Amino acid sequence: MKDTVKSAATAPIGAAEVSPWGPLRRRLFRTLWIATVVSNTGTWMHDVGAGWLMTSLAPTPLMVALVQAATTLPMVFLALPAGALADIVDRRRYLIGTLLWMLAVATLLGLLTLAGLTTAWTLLGFTFALGIGSALMLPAWAALTPELVPRSELLAAVALNSMGMNVSRAIGPALAGLIVAVAGPGVVFLLNAASFLGVMGALVWWRRSPRQSTLPAERFVSALRIGLRYARHAPDLQAVLIRSAAFFLFASAQLALLPWLARQELGGGPELYGFLLACIGGGAVGGALWLPRLRARLSRDPLVAGATILYAGTTLALAYIRNVYWLGGVMLISGAAWITVVSSLMVAAQTALPAWVRARGLAMFMVVFMGGMAGGSALWGQLATDAGIPMALMVAAVGTLLALAATWMFRLGGHDDIDLAPSMHWPAPPVATEPEGERGPVMVMIEYRIDPVKAAAFIAAMQDMRRMRRRGGAFFWELFNDAEDPARFIETFLDESWLEHLRQHERVTVDDRAIQERVAAFHLGGEPPRVSHLLARQP
Repeated sequence: MKDTVKSAATAPIGAAEVSPWGPLRRRLFRTLWIATVVSNTGTWMHDVGAGWLMTSLAPTPLMVALVQAATTLPMVFLALPAGALADIVDRRRYLIGTLLWMLAVATLLGLLTLAGLTTAWTLLGFTFALGIGSALMLPAWAALTPELVPRSELLAAVALNSMGMNVSRAIGPALAGLIVAVAGPGVVFLLNAASFLGVMGALVWWRRSPRQSTLPAERFVSALRIGLRYARHAPDLQAVLIRSAAFFLFASAQLALLPWLARQELGGGPELYGFLLACIGGGAVGGALWLPRLRARLSRDPLVAGATILYAGTTLALAYIRNVYWLGGVMLISGAAWITVVSSLMVAAQTALPAWVRARGLAMFMVVFMGGMAGGSALWGQLATDAGIPMALMVAAVGTLLALAATWMFRLGGHDDIDLAPSMHWPAPPVATEPEGERGPVMVMIEYRIDPVKAAAFIAAMQDMRRMRRRGGAFFWELFNDAEDPARFIETFLDESWLEHLRQHERVTVDDRAIQERVAAFHLGGEPPRVSHLLARQP
């Protein structure tokens, strides 16, 4: 591999810009994509091995469902810190470190299982440790995609990543079912460990371009706080998070209860469990191939709604159908519906986030995703223990439909064409002497002259400005009107430090610039609004 390969994609490649396969023509994306498919295959093999082993170590629906919870629960606690780290450190080295951790954990679990030393709680502990690695890795990994392809290929790249995940989902479970039946789950755990080596090799080969900013990296606590502030003032991201929470809490029932259903309700072995999971994966691959055509005909909201209704129907069918071949068909449909919803939500999250906060925003999406899966797994496992698997699946199906209706007002479309590239149009703030970076807080005041007749329209336009300032990192914003001079308005916002204010200059996007131009159009006079920067002075 050559050192000349950079993190940013090369010049556009003709028709690849509009082709769903275009990103695979880029060598770096293709290499990481193939390595990821192999690694995800190992992960799905682990899930099958762990779920099936638990049916032998502690044969209750709750303990089997806790395997899924142990995989996803670390994301709830660690994804946000991991997203902050991924936005402020070198992502390539960070990912290599997390993969080394997962390699060590998976290897040790495999050796213990082969030696017959694994107990139910040992299995949960090691699965939880692997979940920690995934929680640390996934926000950084998801944020890499825009570095590997140009914006014109971003949607295709996200779809390919989703399809790759489900190619693994189709191969891994079926392969794991055969290996568990022949050699036992310990061998599956060791193969999962080996699957991390390809991704690590690809990351070692990658020569990632350095950060372009001339400012020092954000501090961890500040980065975490500003990321949460961004989400609080980003309606497009909030809509994605709300719709995701409503879906994943109920959608988790299928995966959580499938091992127990295969063993107890159907009387099958690991081959049957792997077959059903492979059907889900196969359906997801087919759904990913059809998704671009569906997306060309339907906007994102009706597409997600239709797929959610279809997924609820498969959950209900799973509760009562006991013919293996019919269940295989139901699982194919389930996989197609699942990939449609998940890919649509992920693309909506990606396109709602600028580069500087992308890992933190995607971490919030993953917290909702994994939190819903973990909490739902425990919930449906307990309900199945108390009332039976059919009742638990029926309640989950009805809940999926009710949640869709309750969250329909939060729309997912409408922001795909927003340009979140840095505009870099703010001039450097004029100062007598350059302040120390940590000095603050900093108060910025912008004075406008507004025709009183247009004051109401100006105030309405300033609400977009308020969200823009707060998303950029300001912890306070207010608009004042001079009691003596009704035409004089003062916009004021506060940043934590001089360095944070300079970062705001780098964070302003092309879409933010359009907001500022709409506001500036209300300003009277030939001169632009006057801007003042005030620094706090301590006695």
